[in-house]
Amino acid sequence: MSINDDIRILETIPVGVLGIIPLEGCKHLGEKVDQYLVDWRTTRQHEHEDRLSFSGYKRNTYVLGAKVPRFGSGEAKGVILESVRGTDLYILVDVGNYSLTYSLFGEENHMSPDDHYQDLKRVIAAVGGKARRITVIMPFLYESRQHKRSARESLDCAMALQELVAMGVDNIITFDAHDPRVQNAIPLNGFETIQPSYQFIKGLLRNIKDLQLDSEHMMIVSPDEGGMSRAIYVANVLGLDMGMFYKRRDYTQLINGRNPIIAHEFLGADVEGKDIIIMDDMISSGDSVIEVATELKNRKANRIFIFSTFGLFTGGLERFDEAYKSGIITRILTTNLIYQTPELLSREWYISCDLSKYIAYIIDTLNHDSSISDLLNPSERIQKLVNKYKAGEM
Repeated sequence: MSINDDIRILETIPVGVLGIIPLEGCKHLGEKVDQYLVDWRTTRQHEHEDRLSFSGYKRNTYVLGAKVPRFGSGEAKGVILESVRGTDLYILVDVGNYSLTYSLFGEENHMSPDDHYQDLKRVIAAVGGKARRITVIMPFLYESRQHKRSARESLDCAMALQELVAMGVDNIITFDAHDPRVQNAIPLNGFETIQPSYQFIKGLLRNIKDLQLDSEHMMIVSPDEGGMSRAIYVANVLGLDMGMFYKRRDYTQLINGRNPIIAHEFLGADVEGKDIIIMDDMISSGDSVIEVATELKNRKANRIFIFSTFGLFTGGLERFDEAYKSGIITRILTTNLIYQTPELLSREWYISCDLSKYIAYIIDTLNHDSSISDLLNPSERIQKLVNKYKAGEM
């Protein structure tokens, strides 16, 4: 059965009773994932479902009770509120959810990625090794931008991965890791970095009705050399040309921990009159992606669509409002894998891509100890989507 059908045929025996613990910062996403799993398993018929190995297979919810209460000093502890013995446990965490706060000596303190990561470790510690298998789903990989050592500096992401494995985590699932090679830190353990290419293309095709999906009218652009692989994949699947920018930096200065960018230099074919898709892993302040879009507009590009897995928008939304009003950008697509502000969701230029169903497919398949290779390579699904769009069926 195709993944486009809601219910996958999974004949294998589950690894254990399914359990999901979405941490507070990932609660909304976890609830949506849980609802898909409940609906599928309620209607799925299985020839072995009367066996003891399928005990607890159909339930009203797979979310297990857990909390991380804090003391007035800011210290905390992880508490599991129901049995996890023998469960195939999936813990969801959004390390970028800064909307959560806690009291620190009477002052309101916003949770940082460090706070979320510590809470994750507290919950794993509270499980106490009683789960049959632990999988951490961390869409935005903690400290993923500190993935390599270029001076005498810490290797935070590699240290975090090794720490989780040492605590008993069997698999780590993330999305669009800044550099997938960070998995070399844990070569004997499961690590998957997933590209949400299908969801981006679906979001674009559903919202923009007059696209011409050919190399004469559209082009994929990577804003830097680090994002080449994701741009090449989408360009090949859609049959489009691609180009890239490289960042010329001033290595004599260090501002906010980074060498400032002097200019963006473009390598690629002529972009005049073409719709452009800029693909990146994250939008932080937005300076870089708006500069790239401006450069493309100066080269007489037509509409500009931005695909970015994680929309951090650390510098606010005003510069994107201005870029939209001045015609530099047409739409920005990011996912719901991290916290989205109500202000962002209300913007005319913004399209949100929901990944909850995709995560539910991954959890459902892994719980049956089946292959997720068809989930990781969506080229066939993208082709079906494009064919439907060209036939006017979307």
